Amino acid sequence: MPLSTDARPDPDALLAQLREEEQTVKRGTLRIYFGASAGVGKTYALLGAARQAQQAGHKVLVGVVETHGRQETMALLTDLKLLPLRKLPYRGQVLLELDLDAALAAKPDILLVDELAHSNAPGSRHPKRWQDVQELLDAGINVWSALNVQHLESLNGTVGAITGVRVNETVPDTVLDDADELVLVDVTAEELLARLKAGKVYIPQQAQRASQNFFRKGNLIALREIALRRTAEHVGDDVRTYRTRHTQKTLSNQTSGTPAWNTSGAMLVCVGPQAGAEHAVRSAARLAGQLNVRWFAAYVETPALQRRPAPERDRVLTVLKLAEELGASTAVLTGEDKAQALIAHAQGLNCATLVLGRPSSSLWQQLRRTWRPTLARQLANLTPGIDLIEVGAAESVRKLPPALPRPVQDDTPDNSWAQSAPPYAWAAGMCLLTTLLALPLARLFDLANIVMLFLLCVVLVAVKLGRGPSMLAAVLSVAVFDFFFVQPRFSFAVTDIQYLMTFLVMLVVGLLIGRLTANLRFAAQVAASREQRAQALFELTRDLSGALLTSQVVESAESLVRRVFGGEVRVLLPDANDQLDMAADLPETLDTSVADWAFRHGQRAGAATTTLPGSPWHFVPLQAPMRVRGVLAVRVPKPRWLLIPEQIQQLETMARQIAIALERVHYVEVAQAAVVQMESERLRNTLLAAMSHDIRTPLTALVGQAEVLASSTPLTPEQRSSARSIGEEARELSSLVTNMLEMARLESGQVELRKDWQSVEEIVGSAIRSARHALGELQVRTELPLDLPLVAFDAHLIERVLVNLIENAAKYGVSSPPAKPAIHISASVTPNTLVVSVRDFGPGLPHHVRGREDELFAKFTRGHHESSTRGVGLGLAICKAIIDAHRGKISAAQAADAGAIFSFSLPRNSPPEVP
Repeated sequence: MPLSTDARPDPDALLAQLREEEQTVKRGTLRIYFGASAGVGKTYALLGAARQAQQAGHKVLVGVVETHGRQETMALLTDLKLLPLRKLPYRGQVLLELDLDAALAAKPDILLVDELAHSNAPGSRHPKRWQDVQELLDAGINVWSALNVQHLESLNGTVGAITGVRVNETVPDTVLDDADELVLVDVTAEELLARLKAGKVYIPQQAQRASQNFFRKGNLIALREIALRRTAEHVGDDVRTYRTRHTQKTLSNQTSGTPAWNTSGAMLVCVGPQAGAEHAVRSAARLAGQLNVRWFAAYVETPALQRRPAPERDRVLTVLKLAEELGASTAVLTGEDKAQALIAHAQGLNCATLVLGRPSSSLWQQLRRTWRPTLARQLANLTPGIDLIEVGAAESVRKLPPALPRPVQDDTPDNSWAQSAPPYAWAAGMCLLTTLLALPLARLFDLANIVMLFLLCVVLVAVKLGRGPSMLAAVLSVAVFDFFFVQPRFSFAVTDIQYLMTFLVMLVVGLLIGRLTANLRFAAQVAASREQRAQALFELTRDLSGALLTSQVVESAESLVRRVFGGEVRVLLPDANDQLDMAADLPETLDTSVADWAFRHGQRAGAATTTLPGSPWHFVPLQAPMRVRGVLAVRVPKPRWLLIPEQIQQLETMARQIAIALERVHYVEVAQAAVVQMESERLRNTLLAAMSHDIRTPLTALVGQAEVLASSTPLTPEQRSSARSIGEEARELSSLVTNMLEMARLESGQVELRKDWQSVEEIVGSAIRSARHALGELQVRTELPLDLPLVAFDAHLIERVLVNLIENAAKYGVSSPPAKPAIHISASVTPNTLVVSVRDFGPGLPHHVRGREDELFAKFTRGHHESSTRGVGLGLAICKAIIDAHRGKISAAQAADAGAIFSFSLPRNSPPEVP
């Protein structure tokens, strides 16, 4: 019964499963021993399982283990092999860390790496130990580690609120979610407190302090509940994955029924500049993990938010970076209205739920809500059908460190008075100039027309200088108009009350014009920025499409990327040995080891990343469809740009285009080389064929004349010997020409096999007779079974193979002892093949080709590069071409005692029955 359309498995799901299985085969597995708190026995269980694995025959290596002085735990390390720790000097002390390079070189079956949330010492390759574990997993090493629930990033605020203790070392939730195995190590709160009291968790002094702070019974019960729930979520993910795969297999086995999965919409978390935005991100990450849905994070850059100080805007980028580490796709939006921009983005991503932080309950915020609704209310009014989740504020939350280390932070000045004073001075000057122009006109025009001049001044200031100066211009225009033009003049007093309405309308109109004009300038800047990005990608694609050489691609790429991002740009390419070619003119600040790491792992490294972020350079691998083609190194003048998702996306897109261009040029060069090689081969074969035809006729006549001369009389012995030598030399040259002609004919594809059922004994005998002139005094012994069956092959070509093998043995096997035959020919059959071997008892194969015997069958290849033995190295190449045409195999090997053995096999079938 065929599958229905609805029951047919999803091709995209099958492809995703195949990719996941392929990645799983290449990647190592991660097992995490998970507990609610320190002291539950994670390390003890880890070492116990490692000892069992070692007894089962696995190669177990202890990378780093923290025993905290516990005797029971230390006793489990006696039979395990320890990896020496790496010593790093820091502030007059020596810190011990995991030796990542030594672990990669050791390649154990199982590597133990305790304390997954540990922060590495400065100078390490990665800031966090979990990043070391990721590199070990990418190298195919299985890692076992341990983790407490309070170290999960999304639970940082929750655990801090429960325990009142700030946890600074955290791990992204994706590390736990991607773990292949999660082993829960659990004890009750009473048992853990008993262990603490008995000194099995900390030393007595530390245990006393811990029991009064973190290790309170209520805290332990709450943490245990969170750990159990988190473990259940992981097990639920495993169950869903198994059911999905099982359902797909069931459908492929023609079983009716479809998987009943209730899908929920994706989630969008709204990030703002206010403190506590990171808590909303962590909560959204935890909620998305519980619901098993995709989630996104977005920040809306409005004209008002753009004017905020640089530290606040940098904090937003840091929160977005946190969201990206927790598994979200991030974006920076632009618009005048945050609610409309968020709704449009959510609808484009098909997000059914929006997560945002709860607004502050300060007096100013409460007063502001009287005339301006909150963001949640605006979102609800725009789309009543969308779900809104407000995340409350959390206390004792770990503050996010700066996304950029201090050495590479750009010196972007904030909006200080030194930078903002000139625009305001220009605004005041414009008002003064307008006043000077309006004074002589006051006698000719009404005051309403003078008001228009000041409004025009406000518009011009707003267009040229922005919102703040336009507001100043509006206030100054009202004041100047009142002082110079309204009776009584040169005084701010007003005799006619109707001018108060004029002042109010003039001020409001000026402020509105300034704001609208400033918003228009902001929208124009956004549009111009997008147009510049699109134009840059267009120019890069256009220039790269016309490049025909690698140097042209590199030159165009560096020029375009430098024009877009500024600073320094270098394109690093691999050499013939697949190593990055580090030119001598590279800047001193460019760390080649970081570039090599990005090239090897195909991941971004350097500034604004989690891999060696202290480097001032940002390295992007040039990932082409087939392989990584190099590394794009960029040092931008403002490193904070590398935290903006749109900038990173543009940089990665440009790197992708460069990689595709490099790959295209590479294959163009390969195609050109192949065409040149084909033409060279065709020309050489044509020349060989032409020369062979023209030379064979005079050689045949020369051989005949030499034989006639040797048999004629009267001749002296010296003359007769010379005649024989002439004949032998002519015969040798004729054999060489025959080989050249045969090789040209074989490679031209003009060979037509004339297969027929042949007797192997007859072909061997005919070959020995044809090679008699090359054998001289050498003996030939044959070992052919009496019941050797008939085999279908081209008799002429196979005889040529045997003749060449015999001549080769006669040339290179002349040092055999007299007691042994010089050449030994044997044959045997299997149900499917005929095997014929030609052996000599000489010195054997040269030492430089042993292990690479296939090189002997290449054209113009000789066993000894400098030898007095005649030949140009075509005999064995002809043998291989003929055997390949018969769909057989030919090989060479060193004999056990002495000499060399050349064997070829031909496919065979059962011969026809004789009536």
